[in-house]
Amino acid sequence: MTPEAQRIAIAEACGWTDVHLQDDGHLYGKPPKEHYYSPNVPSYLSDLNAMHEAEKVLTDDQLWMYRRKLSCLFADHTDDGYLKAIFATAAQRAEAFGLTLNLWTPSD
Repeated sequence: MTPEAQRIAIAEACGWTDVHLQDDGHLYGKPPKEHYYSPNVPSYLSDLNAMHEAEKVLTDDQLWMYRRKLSCLFADHTDDGYLKAIFATAAQRAEAFGLTLNLWTPSD
């Protein structure tokens, strides 16, 4: 799955609608609860603040799974692996987020 497709999937999971890639290379869409288009679709794969906002849409059960998926990216299911997840990059958090919500599979 392309980075743009991942951004679109995460944005839609966060409530954005009609998100699409324009010819100019920018993502446009309607922010949650808005009726206008915006070129400011968050850069989830490179912005920790954007991923922090995305994490807020997860339920308690999803947060538990997200934590496990994130620790799997460090190939370590021990307490140490969970601690390492604290330092995950935006891209790693986006990957775990997408896998948690089944927005894509590891092979995408």
